[in-house]
Amino acid sequence: MSTVSSSPPAEPATVSAGADLSLAADLRVTLGRATRRIKAERGEAGLSDPQFNVLAILLREGPTSPGRLAEHERIAAPAMTRTVGCLADRGLVRKDEHPTDGRQVVVSLTPEGEAEVAETRRRRDAWLSARLAGLDTADRAVLAQAAEILRRITAS
Repeated sequence: MSTVSSSPPAEPATVSAGADLSLAADLRVTLGRATRRIKAERGEAGLSDPQFNVLAILLREGPTSPGRLAEHERIAAPAMTRTVGCLADRGLVRKDEHPTDGRQVVVSLTPEGEAEVAETRRRRDAWLSARLAGLDTADRAVLAQAAEILRRITAS
């Protein structure tokens, strides 16, 4: 005996919304895994992600205060002060007196810190490049298109 469903067929908008949610979940998980794997490639210093992020910010934006770094990373100022202190102890950043406020310091990247950022990025790029080399031309073209789409999605 067969039963016939009494519910109406799904509306196209509902199907599309469900497909979008499924795609979003799949992308979130996959991008998270990819990010964690890439971040596992580290330079000689073996820095934590927050420590590396501070070096990368300083390389991109130049010298700044620990408070500004904390704002940028959305963490509490005391946590950033500890991170900066650890990086200074390792010779990767320098702390200098603020030119106009003696209560503040200015954090800047040392040549060793800059080299650590370059080496970490080189290792991450090399790891990913090796995986891409194993793909055929069509798959690499799809990934190039996906990279552009992800840039647009994350630009807002």
